[in-house]
Amino acid sequence: MVPSEENQLVPKEDMFWSCRQSIFAEMKKKFSQVESAAEEPRVLCIIQDTTNSKTVNERVTLNLPASTLLKRLFEDVASKVGYVNGTFDLVWGNGDNVTDTQTPIDQNSDKTILDAGFEPGKKNFLHLTDKDGEQPHIMPEESGTTDDSVQDRFIGPLPREGSVGCTNDYVSQSYSYSSVLSKSETGYVGLVNQAMTCYLNSLLQTLFMTPEFRNALYKWEFEESEEDPVTSIPYQLQRLFVLLQTSKKRAIETTDVTRSFGWDSSEAWQQHDVQELCRVMFDALEQKWKQTEQADLINQLYQGKLKDYVRCLECGYEGWRIDTYLDIPLVIRPYGSNQAFASVEEALHAFIQPEILDGPNQYFCERCKKKCDARKGLRFLHFPYLLTLQLKRFDFDYTTMHRIKLNDRMTFPEELDMSVFIDVEDEKSPQTESCTDSGAENEGSCHSDQMSNDFSNDDGVDEGICLESNSAAERLSKAGSEKSSLLYELFSVMVHSGSAAGGHYYACIRSFSDDQWYSFNDQHVSKITQEDIKKTYGGSSGSRGYYSSAFASSTNAYMLIYRLKDPMRNAKFLEAHEYPEHIKQLVQKERELEEQEKRQREIERNTCKIKLFCMHPTKQIMMENKLEVHKDRTLKEAVEIAYKLMDLEEAVPLDCCRLVKYDEFHDYLERSYEGEEDTPMGLLLGGVKSTYMFDLLLETRRPDQIFQCYKPGEVMVKVHVVDLKTESVAPPISIRAYLNQTVSEFKQLISKATHLPAETMRVVLERCYNDLRLLNVSSKTLKAEGFFRSNKVFIESSESLDRHMAYTDSHLWKLLDRHANTIRLYVSLPEQSPGSQFRRAVYQKSSGDSGNLDEACERVKGPVGNMKSVEAILEESTEKLKSLSLQQQQEGDNGDSSKSTEASDFENIESPLNEIDSSTSAENRELENQIQISDPENLQSEERSDSDVNNDRSTSSVDSDILSSSHSSDTLCNVDNAPLPLANGLDSHSITSSRRSKANQGKKETWDTAEEDSGTDSEYDESGKSRGEAQYMYFKSEPYTADEGSGEGQKWLMVHVDKRITLSAFKQHLEPFVGVPSSHFKVFRVYASNQEFESVRLNETLSSFSDDNKITIRLGRALKKGEYRVKVYQLLVNEPEPCKFLLDAVFAKGMTVRQSKEELLPQLREQCGLDLTIDRFRLRKKTWKNPGTVFLDYHIYEEDINISSNWEVFLEILDGVEKMKSMSQLAVLSRRWRPSEMKLDSFQEVVLESSSVEELKEKLSEISGIPLENIEFAKGRGTFPCDISILEIHQDLDWNPKVSTLNVWPLYICDDGAVIFYRDKAEELMELTDEQRNELMKKESSRLQKTGHRVTYSPRKEKALKIYLDGAPNKDLTQD
Repeated sequence: MVPSEENQLVPKEDMFWSCRQSIFAEMKKKFSQVESAAEEPRVLCIIQDTTNSKTVNERVTLNLPASTLLKRLFEDVASKVGYVNGTFDLVWGNGDNVTDTQTPIDQNSDKTILDAGFEPGKKNFLHLTDKDGEQPHIMPEESGTTDDSVQDRFIGPLPREGSVGCTNDYVSQSYSYSSVLSKSETGYVGLVNQAMTCYLNSLLQTLFMTPEFRNALYKWEFEESEEDPVTSIPYQLQRLFVLLQTSKKRAIETTDVTRSFGWDSSEAWQQHDVQELCRVMFDALEQKWKQTEQADLINQLYQGKLKDYVRCLECGYEGWRIDTYLDIPLVIRPYGSNQAFASVEEALHAFIQPEILDGPNQYFCERCKKKCDARKGLRFLHFPYLLTLQLKRFDFDYTTMHRIKLNDRMTFPEELDMSVFIDVEDEKSPQTESCTDSGAENEGSCHSDQMSNDFSNDDGVDEGICLESNSAAERLSKAGSEKSSLLYELFSVMVHSGSAAGGHYYACIRSFSDDQWYSFNDQHVSKITQEDIKKTYGGSSGSRGYYSSAFASSTNAYMLIYRLKDPMRNAKFLEAHEYPEHIKQLVQKERELEEQEKRQREIERNTCKIKLFCMHPTKQIMMENKLEVHKDRTLKEAVEIAYKLMDLEEAVPLDCCRLVKYDEFHDYLERSYEGEEDTPMGLLLGGVKSTYMFDLLLETRRPDQIFQCYKPGEVMVKVHVVDLKTESVAPPISIRAYLNQTVSEFKQLISKATHLPAETMRVVLERCYNDLRLLNVSSKTLKAEGFFRSNKVFIESSESLDRHMAYTDSHLWKLLDRHANTIRLYVSLPEQSPGSQFRRAVYQKSSGDSGNLDEACERVKGPVGNMKSVEAILEESTEKLKSLSLQQQQEGDNGDSSKSTEASDFENIESPLNEIDSSTSAENRELENQIQISDPENLQSEERSDSDVNNDRSTSSVDSDILSSSHSSDTLCNVDNAPLPLANGLDSHSITSSRRSKANQGKKETWDTAEEDSGTDSEYDESGKSRGEAQYMYFKSEPYTADEGSGEGQKWLMVHVDKRITLSAFKQHLEPFVGVPSSHFKVFRVYASNQEFESVRLNETLSSFSDDNKITIRLGRALKKGEYRVKVYQLLVNEPEPCKFLLDAVFAKGMTVRQSKEELLPQLREQCGLDLTIDRFRLRKKTWKNPGTVFLDYHIYEEDINISSNWEVFLEILDGVEKMKSMSQLAVLSRRWRPSEMKLDSFQEVVLESSSVEELKEKLSEISGIPLENIEFAKGRGTFPCDISILEIHQDLDWNPKVSTLNVWPLYICDDGAVIFYRDKAEELMELTDEQRNELMKKESSRLQKTGHRVTYSPRKEKALKIYLDGAPNKDLTQD
């Protein structure tokens, strides 16, 4: 019976449902596995390779499931870092999850990483270390492929979306050093990016992977006799290709290639276009290959031909020419369009789409003898063997006037049929209509002027004449056969990731050997798929609208290279046995060099590098070096290496040296190595490591000494013996002790070393700076007392009563406290001390001994011949100061107060030079009053300081007036006395009363006022003695001979002083050596580069000073209360240098501007040779180099004019009567620009009564004669004098701003000193020839560079890409 249809369908339906059910079950199982894997916690492991100095900064990151076995962890680490599994250990790094950080993790354990103590959700740090003291073994190159299961597992961060590679090598940009040494698993070698040479690497890898190019390059033979190999581009390319083919490294350098281009290291930081590099490099190769077999190689491989034609639409006449090209530029988006071409084929059709020339663009037809409508276009005649397509992704946005990158999507096929783009009909007759009349004008079509090609010199425009020699039939046959075989296959995609401002290039290349796609991304080479190629199309999956490019991926294809599919021409790479002989030799040579480098690297990996110190036995200076010794060398051999390294051959015998373990930070000798002379250094140092937690010391001894044994666990103690009688602290001797020793046992140990009795010994431990602790509990251990690895103690063991006093009251404590706070300073004294000059004037001494340090220290006592030595005076001065302080303290206790006199505030403190009796003091005061009579010129002969900040003179005219007690500022400070006449004839109360009233108003003082700077308001207490002087009196000095170059005839003191002393007391100690009271000289601290800064805060201590600081003493009275040091500069508005320093002056708070001008007059006359009257000059504000507010005579400092320390003012000499009378006026500096003459007039001052623009124009019209309606003005830019090139001034300034007042935007002229340029708008600009313009440009450039102004405001131009055939750039400065 025949079954029915229903019966036939039942079994099929059952089969269908059963299959469907099984598929669903399988899918459910897969999903459950994925879901469970996703839910499983993951453990982040960070591994640091500590086996080598080169890898210590590299980190390997593994993100593993918590169920991963420890055995699998080691396999993953080995695969990641490139080591053989089982040749290294993993130990815990610094972490809180383990207690034992040194025990290696058990590699053979069956535990999971979770059970082994790894914590999910946290960073688990591991150190990769040597196994049993042996370096890890690098994975052999022949085992390049690894287990697929390892590769398939996820290790490290997830790949970013849109990334071109899928493997870890491509995604991760960080890799360990060991992996760099081993070749990629792909078998290909990468190229190291020098800095920004990714574009070069992409092109080089593409050329290397082109069989025809590589084979032709190998056939070329380098002749060393004809050319330098360093500058030979083909030879360096040949070497690079050989290394890419044979090297066992992961990546190789390209520096030799770029050096042959004539590039230096700066070129590595210039990013260029890869298509531009391709053209330039091909051109350089053609030049180098002239008259060789490869002369026409580039043209044979890459050159095509096209016809550029114009056809008359009336008569059909056609004019055309043949052009050649090396690549075809394809427009991404037509001009003015918001739609991009969808594919390369679409862009190619647009490329040959003709356009209609009509209207004003009509073509002049030779046959019609008139302008006619015509069709203009391009036709491909011949395609090259290697077809290069450039996708023009870089464009210019005329809206924003910036370069942009078009990230639109453009697809390209794996196989491209170019036969549809070559026109056979065109070959029939040039007179025949050969292309369809699309009619529409296409603004995006490209023409020959857009081609990136090298035009042949002999190709020209031939109107209607065919340049081919073959017959039409032959041409047609040839074209037909060519059209049928124009199938191209894609093999290289050069990708750009980034923007128009910059980015990164890499290449995706298909190997013709195995048809596999690879990503060549600088050092990284990895396998990729066809899907990865499609990701380089660019764009997004949405609509291709105008703004789609802005939101698209910035990683997209930029250059495509296709090869013609022609079995007759398609070549394969040469095999090793097919290499020419010279290539075989080159391969052997490079292989030997690489092996040698590998051996050297292996030695480097097994070399211990550790810091080495040595105290030179004769020079007694600590020397430092780096000891490099192979791990298999013995300790004895290492001592010999260190001995030679430290250059001790002439200082000590070799057998008097040994190496000991040393801690340089704590200055601690950890242990010595007795009996281990034959032990390898690798074992002694704990293996080869990048860094060691300790150092080595090359210890020396005298032949009659023996080395002390240093055992681990001992502490080192430096013992200083203190002598209370001589108040000296001896240099240290070193002893070793144990922390569990008691203080009593420690004293016995010291007693044996120093031969001092332990019974009377006092031991003081300096635990940290100025923390002195007496060890008086004999039973306490050293550990309990705070001893550490390295310690410093002071001992004293005399029978004096001092040991029975309280420790903090004892002489020992005071001596140690002083020792801890004493610093050594070098003081430079003035070349000619006034004190010696005073004495010469009184005693009529010979001028031959002027400036002697002995003279400066003379005592004015008794007969002239009764002189003492310098050393005696130094010692006596110190004693006098001590007794003086005690006497002053007693006087203070008795309530005596100091007397107020007309002399200096310091005169009530007797200088150690003077006797206590009043007659000597009076004699000294008499000498001081004779300064100006004795030698006034010498006081003004000192040169200015080199300080960049202060520019102080050793003795200014102001200071000389002060020294002579005739300066009015001295009077200003004696406010309690009767009014005294000032130099300008005014009553002193007119100034002092205002100062007092202002002080009583409680006005807040600024931080830089003289009161706070000098500290004079708190320097003395009621008894007149300096605070802190009695407590910290230690001051010891001796003459010092400075190094050469510190100035001939300059006198130096080496001073040991307690740094807790105040600056005021320190200056008083220096009085005997300077020869003047402390109020009459200044102290400058010398910093690095010999910069000097004045120390003015007298109530501050010397705590900021440190050992061996230098101090310079300069003559001149220090500032009093309410005084400021002012630097006066002359303003010369029409000079090349408008700012000239004149002198230093002292202005007082409450003084009027006129009074300060009166005091300046004699100084200007004597010091600067300026004989002025008070109404012939003005003072004005100085801000940097800009002149500001004009100070009026009645202005008062601190009330109307803010004044501060080191203040600066301009002095301006007037041509006539002062026009500035009121603060409501405004003084501007005007300068006329004459465009017809191309010159600027001199500055002229214009004084305005208001801020009106109309008034300014009227004044400018008045001084220039320009009609008011023709006046145009502009504000100058920058610092005075607002220099600008005369080639730019006419168009670069903002002429004639639309404002009615000067104090609004964009002028903002609210203060005096603004620069105004003006011109006659009716005056025409002078027309310059090129020669005149170049001449003017040179002059302006020279002028403006001297003043530091810019010559032009144009932005920096991009540096052109050039390859220099002679190996070096030309010295033509005009080329950019």
